[in-house]
Amino acid sequence: MTGPEKRLTLAGTVIAIVALAALAAPLIGWLVDYDPFDTDLLRRYSPPSFANPLGTDELGRDVAMRLLFGARVSLAVGLAAALAASTIGTAIGLIAGYFGGRVDQILMRATDAVLSLPVLPVLIVLAAVDLGKLGLPEGEASSLARIVVIVAAFGWPKVARLVRGHALALRERDFVRAARALGAGPWRIMWAHILPNCTTPILIATALAVGGTILYESVLSFLGLGIQPPIPSWGNMLTGAQETIVQAPWLALWPGLAILITVAAINLLADAIQDRFDPRRKRA
Repeated sequence: MTGPEKRLTLAGTVIAIVALAALAAPLIGWLVDYDPFDTDLLRRYSPPSFANPLGTDELGRDVAMRLLFGARVSLAVGLAAALAASTIGTAIGLIAGYFGGRVDQILMRATDAVLSLPVLPVLIVLAAVDLGKLGLPEGEASSLARIVVIVAAFGWPKVARLVRGHALALRERDFVRAARALGAGPWRIMWAHILPNCTTPILIATALAVGGTILYESVLSFLGLGIQPPIPSWGNMLTGAQETIVQAPWLALWPGLAILITVAAINLLADAIQDRFDPRRKRA
């Protein structure tokens, strides 16, 4: 097994374990008879024990269960935002790269404008907007959807530039010229001939976007602008931990470790995919 394959296996295994644990969170909670929303003030800040393997938080809630349910939220937000950003970026990159000319210039100037914005400060400002004052619905679903929309709206330019570069090179290849000579239209050529040959950079960009979105969601939730309690997410689990770092260090340790391991595994997966499928890296 080569180096990239080992890293691909290691990263895939870690991500699969995290994803399966998140999916099985309701079943695990039912089996151990723990609810992540149940409070028990008599067990506040209990250290790790057999009954609570990762301890309890400021309201006596089991940290392990909240960590599992928080994984569902963080992974769902990360995956949804990354897929949305990749879809938008892929469409814009294909159109810009294939048609070129004025279309390419307009789309790439818009892409450069979005890339020039400081992403995190803009995300913080937009996340702080009160939806109720704008007449928009509020609630758990709106909180999740807002993070996905905000991150996707500023996460597509990198994918667009990657796909555009590949589309510019592929549109002059012989198989594209042959399809054009046989009467295939531009949209069919883009989606049936050029897009399948751009899958590797799209997969890499999407994987990196998942890790980046998890970090963005964690930062916004930590600041109180993302996923709102009582819904657990890794970010908002860290919100109260800074005040009890001496009294209950496990409240900061476990969510922080979950974010670190998951994001590192996702980035390792993206790097392994690039090493595995990029011919230039194979030759090197």
